[in-house]
Amino acid sequence: MLFIKENIANIESRIKTAAEKSGRNFKDISLVAVTKTISPEIIQEAVDAGITLLGENKVQEARGKIDKIKGDVEWHLIGHLQRNKVKIALELFSLIQSLDSFALAEEIQKRARQMQKNVDVLVQINIGLEKTKYGINPADAESFIESVASLENLNVKGLMAIAPFKENPEDVRPYFREMRSIFERIKQESIKNVEMKYLSMGMSNDFEVAIEEGSNMVRIGTAIFGARDYSK
Repeated sequence: MLFIKENIANIESRIKTAAEKSGRNFKDISLVAVTKTISPEIIQEAVDAGITLLGENKVQEARGKIDKIKGDVEWHLIGHLQRNKVKIALELFSLIQSLDSFALAEEIQKRARQMQKNVDVLVQINIGLEKTKYGINPADAESFIESVASLENLNVKGLMAIAPFKENPEDVRPYFREMRSIFERIKQESIKNVEMKYLSMGMSNDFEVAIEEGSNMVRIGTAIFGARDYSK
């Protein structure tokens, strides 16, 4: 499907422009293609066009796709992780972007120890304090990460956020700016087992503003694959 290749090229061009606008190297910004509801055949088109990072919202959906995709790719879990799905998730994903509670962190630690592996995670911040979204209260971010850092099989690699949806992306800028502030503050603390490497924020509607405000990982679905058909 040619339009996917064209869409990716367009997004990469926009990422480059946004990065240059903020005085950064576009090569330092990772593009995660969000594959929710997208068939393996279409995902393969994106991989063939150069995508190397794929993000899934649900463990079960990813389980039915991952083995069907050919290429050197990494899979990230970007949706809420239920504790009873942790074992499967650790087998499938190289990065859990959605650590949103200490109870979940403890379950990941338990399973990771059993599997004798270390698990990279991002802490999800509910930057808009929205009741419909998961995540840690921004005010609790630092203390939460300090607690998670005590779990020896978890490696905190940064933060993730889903900003409130606004028709005008400029209206989201203050949320991204606050996320960058939290990110930099925790980075300065030099907490053991914590490496503030990734600031994952920005989606199809607002990723350029997110990059301008410091994001180095954007999660793009609709702008690559088109609007989802959730009736399937």
